[in-house]
Amino acid sequence: MSRFTDRNYLTQEQYKNSSNLDARVALHKQFSTNPYGWFNFVFDELSTLPANANVLEVGCGSGELWKECASKIPMGWALTLTDLSEGMLDSAWRNLVVTGRNFKFEHADVQELPYSNKTFDAVIANHMLYHVPDRKKALKEIQRVLKDDGVLFAATLGQNHMREMWDLLERVGNARRYIVTTGFSSENGSEQLQEFFPRVELREYRDGLKVTDLAVMMAYIRSMSSTMDFQEETFQSVEREFAEIIEKNGEIFIEKSAVLFKALKHGRSGF
Repeated sequence: MSRFTDRNYLTQEQYKNSSNLDARVALHKQFSTNPYGWFNFVFDELSTLPANANVLEVGCGSGELWKECASKIPMGWALTLTDLSEGMLDSAWRNLVVTGRNFKFEHADVQELPYSNKTFDAVIANHMLYHVPDRKKALKEIQRVLKDDGVLFAATLGQNHMREMWDLLERVGNARRYIVTTGFSSENGSEQLQEFFPRVELREYRDGLKVTDLAVMMAYIRSMSSTMDFQEETFQSVEREFAEIIEKNGEIFIEKSAVLFKALKHGRSGF
């Protein structure tokens, strides 16, 4: 099994706590070119849910979606946040306890959800399905716990996401491009979802990065699963090349490719 879908690696190393994810979120928060923000974009899609919606997030991470959009959450929503990592759930609790909202935090595997059939109006899988070893089993479980008119919101990345960074990492460190996300991407996600959901639509979020702080860029790179085998001299080589780009251009431009799939359990009108 690849470490990128290995439960022990994900829960005991990469996502033992939120530090690696925090480093990656920081880069996007500080240097994204689209001022609207990814989380606002996602929440706009969620806002179509009923005022009393029962919502499940699988792989909630540090709860950034809800932290960033806390003021927009309808008072009538019941929110259950789950993750495989106890450390991530702790981070989510710490981030969200200050909101005053009554979130439920539960340790759960999306491949074996501990909920009854037709429980939720919506399930959110935000940049996490590519970590799931058996996506078919996971999608079947998500379909099972959704109500008949329920919706899955599944976010992922495209083949050109952060292309400029990957070009350098491949050349300098022989990193394997996009190994994490290729299992469920903007290019192949629709086909996988359509096996379980009769109607699937894709929303593209247009954005990029203009990075001016080398330290934040390197913190992102050091946090990645794909660079965990790099020697220190390789990181230093990458840093030197990025430093040259900043000196020459004043910034590092990096293309982004993020999408949100909306998958309806039953293909009714009004989606």
